[in-house]
Amino acid sequence: MQVAIALYRGFTALDAVGPYEVLRQMPHTNISFISNKAGPVLADSGVLSLYATCGYDEESQPDIVIVPGSSTHTETAMRDTELIEWLQRVHQTTTWTTSVCTGAMILGASGILCGRAATTHWTMQSALTDLGADSRTNHRIVRDGKLVTAAGVSAGIDFALWLAGEICGRERAEMI
Repeated sequence: MQVAIALYRGFTALDAVGPYEVLRQMPHTNISFISNKAGPVLADSGVLSLYATCGYDEESQPDIVIVPGSSTHTETAMRDTELIEWLQRVHQTTTWTTSVCTGAMILGASGILCGRAATTHWTMQSALTDLGADSRTNHRIVRDGKLVTAAGVSAGIDFALWLAGEICGRERAEMI
């Protein structure tokens, strides 16, 4: 199973690291942090960086894509044509396309959530509707086919545990 966690300048670290810590414990799973190019990507704290292991052109068919949110840079990421085009391309073949917190806004900007049920951070629910999604307020995790969106930051861990259960079974998810 190939998991690609998208990184962009100003992402929220827990949105990426929470799911990573859960999903890395699934058997036969390889996780890549992906960005426009390999190298350090600064989180929204302005202090912590995660290392993108590859660029968009090097990861063309992940099974799972995770798009973290940001407390400060979501709108910039929504206008990042490289990120948006990569999401549109890989979504065609993913098993799961997912987001945490305002990462749903980035999926929405790519058109992936148009007409689909989704959630995001509670402060952004109406903006998610503006992007064409069927915003589900007060839902921590929303699944619509292969699309899974998680609400605010810590919901990323809950979503990843749910996903591990879907992939590996409840017993393995509980062990994680």
